[in-house]
Amino acid sequence: MSKKSILITGGAGFIGSHVVRLFVEKYSNYHIYNLDSLTYAGNLENLSDIESAANYTFLKGDIIDEEYINNIFNQYKFEGVIHLAAESHVDRSIKDPLAFVRTNVLGTINLLNAFKNTWKGNFNEKLFYHISTDEVYGTLGETGLFTETTSYNPNSPYSASKASSDHFVRAYGETYGIPFIISNCSNNYGANQFPEKLIPLFINNIINNKPLPVYGDGNYTRDWLYVVDHAVAIDLIFHRGKNHETYNIGGFNEWKNIDLVRVLCTQMDDKLGREKGNSEKLITFVKDRPGHDLRYAIDASKINKELGWKPSVTFEEGLKKTIDWYLNNENWLKNVTSGKYQEYYSKQYS
Repeated sequence: MSKKSILITGGAGFIGSHVVRLFVEKYSNYHIYNLDSLTYAGNLENLSDIESAANYTFLKGDIIDEEYINNIFNQYKFEGVIHLAAESHVDRSIKDPLAFVRTNVLGTINLLNAFKNTWKGNFNEKLFYHISTDEVYGTLGETGLFTETTSYNPNSPYSASKASSDHFVRAYGETYGIPFIISNCSNNYGANQFPEKLIPLFINNIINNKPLPVYGDGNYTRDWLYVVDHAVAIDLIFHRGKNHETYNIGGFNEWKNIDLVRVLCTQMDDKLGREKGNSEKLITFVKDRPGHDLRYAIDASKINKELGWKPSVTFEEGLKKTIDWYLNNENWLKNVTSGKYQEYYSKQYS
């Protein structure tokens, strides 16, 4: 019996590597194809423990390359797509919006077209699963939660590009009958995250006694989702989610940025054997960024009620696990901050 062919895009990145590992280890009846262009945030060292698995193949390519995408769909006939590849950093999107349009919008359309043309309407037991963000909903005041029916109101080039890709996935479902599911998640944290994001950036800066730049007054509020819990949610949605439905995935963990940073500082001082309050001295308030959303908060009751998912850890527990991972993997952190990690592909695959 042939194995079911599953494509995971962006599978060498932060969230993608956790999803790839889960699927490779859990589903021997699948062959997992990991497609990644290995930009600055894609790191094959994240998957070194499974790279020789019999049901795993890495594909180096870019979703904006239409010819390449068509070729791999023709060759491997992907029956399921879990689409994680994206430009995802808000600050970068402000500096270069077009890069986000190319990857997040045009790249998604290339995948949708290839999926549509490969199966030509025969979509039985096929699925296009698109992973998105809560930022498409815009901003909240001090109360309220994002639900699956919240109107889109993106405020940054990044969130606008993701909102557009979400709309295209739904449009292809309605127009061409493509079976799809979309999930919108809150801020992820955990092992293997590229240190441009708040938590790994601040862990690295505390280790090196560098300033901790906090935007504005630090009172921006986010919901935080442990990446392992997100991978489990993706697994559940892919296998048990309903066609043409949307699921919001949140950690039930709302934190103001400044409060999160102080908890992080306290845990880091304890782990590093430093005097309490030492790391808090590194906090530096900096000029706010344009279009900064005040608050994100997700109502994840739908996935809880329909699929039985809930977070496995509190934020403090997840943060402790995250700090431990970075302190125990300082070589990974040094490689990724120096750019040396990019040599790994050449050594392993060239």
